[in-house]
Amino acid sequence: MWSHTMTVQDYQDLIDRGWRRSGKYVYKPIMNKTCCPQYTIRCHALKFQPSKSHKKILKKMSKFISKGELPKGQSDGEPMDSVGGETGPQEPTEVCLLKVQSAVITDIQKEVAECPAVTEVQESVAGGMPAGSETSQKNSPSVSGGRIPAPKHGMGADPSRAPCRKAKDLRKERRLQKEQMRQHAEGVSSIVSPTPPQMTQPKGLEDFINQSLPENAAHSLEVRLVRSSPPSPQFKASFDASYQVYKLYQMAIHKDPPDKPSESQFRRFLCDSPLEAESSPDGPEMGYGSFHQQYWLDGRIVAVGVIDVLPNCVSSVYLYYHPDFASLSLGSYSALREIAFTRQLQKQSPKLCYYYLGFYIHSCPKMRYKGQYRPSDLLCPETYMWVPIERCIPQLEDSRYARLNQDPDAGDCRALKEVGRALVLHRRAVMPYAAYARKRRGSSDETEVQQYASLVGQDCAERILLYRA
Repeated sequence: MWSHTMTVQDYQDLIDRGWRRSGKYVYKPIMNKTCCPQYTIRCHALKFQPSKSHKKILKKMSKFISKGELPKGQSDGEPMDSVGGETGPQEPTEVCLLKVQSAVITDIQKEVAECPAVTEVQESVAGGMPAGSETSQKNSPSVSGGRIPAPKHGMGADPSRAPCRKAKDLRKERRLQKEQMRQHAEGVSSIVSPTPPQMTQPKGLEDFINQSLPENAAHSLEVRLVRSSPPSPQFKASFDASYQVYKLYQMAIHKDPPDKPSESQFRRFLCDSPLEAESSPDGPEMGYGSFHQQYWLDGRIVAVGVIDVLPNCVSSVYLYYHPDFASLSLGSYSALREIAFTRQLQKQSPKLCYYYLGFYIHSCPKMRYKGQYRPSDLLCPETYMWVPIERCIPQLEDSRYARLNQDPDAGDCRALKEVGRALVLHRRAVMPYAAYARKRRGSSDETEVQQYASLVGQDCAERILLYRA
């Protein structure tokens, strides 16, 4: 549906029934009919703790800002999807990595066949003997057709050697040794140290984001919140810069031609919003509505997150960024910043404690990354109740579409009870649908109105005005 104007409470109720917006276009997937069911997902922002991969992304950004080292290669974080399901660059899948590894092994085998000396060294080292010894030459298996035959039963690694240790354990040991050496150099024993080294490291999300940077940091990053609808003076002043970043993003990520998207398309889907700007005594200081979170690096915009601030949540709408900084995993980084922003708003508005990530698509492996922001819930498509994602995964593994709430007696508490009470706008007059139907004798839109009212629920149907020509 096209929404001309909408209160933030109405939209809060709609997204809690599986609706989303793209500009002023508001839509809801028909879950049991679509090929890829899209479940609304929300994260408990106050209970969220960054995972190891999230901490890696935060450390990567901190290292870039402090030292100016831009990581090489593509982003290793999760992609942030748009409302239309567009995604950012992906890292190679496990299948692709196996193919690459297989190709490398094939090349090595070719080199071994062409160079017997190399084969002899490899076999003797594998057998635990010196490369040039007579024993190694006697025991070394012959090479036929450029292939190294498998070792015979009983032959293999040297049993006298210590078993291989995990790389993770070796890294921990090296870190501990370095820390001990540093402490001895400073004249402080690690045994009597009152504060273990790991205690000084940032742990929580805010610790990572707010950690102090050196005075001579290579870069400066500033996150600015500007209202997009109605546009604030700050939004108008930065519009051209934001639009240019969006064009570069579309060209690099989605391969759009240089003349697309047009400025009107950019305004329509990322700047326009049906949400009315509202304020409340117990609400956030800047009020409710639609905003752009702009990421300014050294005085220029490198990324923009489109968000809605609603009574109970911060809802992520879209993210776009400058392709030169794709290796910084800006999609994941912006999501972590938005979770931290939700926590900040909750201090001003106690019930604003959730972060909505849009849709979770379990049937699409590359879209499962949203489930890593835990604890999180999925919206049951039949009862419209929230279910912890851990309880949903087994059901979604068995079937793409599932009634997530396993209580057979549970139902939709806001289900449509009487279509006649749904409000319609006809010829600039507001009236219940029952009065409209009597006025428009022979009207054939009852099925359409009933479908609309069942999708938005009885409460919204009695508050939102459905336009009738």
